[in-house]
Amino acid sequence: MDILNTISLESNSQIKINFDGGDLSSDAGLLLFKEFLVKIGAVKLVNRMFKTNDTAWFRVHKDDTNLMQVIYQIISSYFEDDCADELTNEPVMTVILEKDALASQPTLSRFFNRMDGDTISQLNQITRELRKVIY
Repeated sequence: MDILNTISLESNSQIKINFDGGDLSSDAGLLLFKEFLVKIGAVKLVNRMFKTNDTAWFRVHKDDTNLMQVIYQIISSYFEDDCADELTNEPVMTVILEKDALASQPTLSRFFNRMDGDTISQLNQITRELRKVIY
């Protein structure tokens, strides 16, 4: 019988999960959820297909990572935009989004304000593509 002590994630080989105790995070399950999203190609789809009609020349927090941040927040039961401020430097969230700090609540509000019919169409297309992969 094999005993699973340590596994590495395919999405980021620097992350290792071990079951021997040590430092704990209440959001560690997001690491496995990200692994799942990477395996089905959801992260690449969002990176490739999602963009708001933004007139700004430069943004620190890009549309695709803002969307993924919101998805991860909802999955981990942080339903309010306000939670983003509390999660700004949360270690697991910053690792899975590969950022030094998460977008704040005002940044996410501006992101949501840029949503329009085009972004809804993009989200529908992403959903269609994911259905092809899953089914």
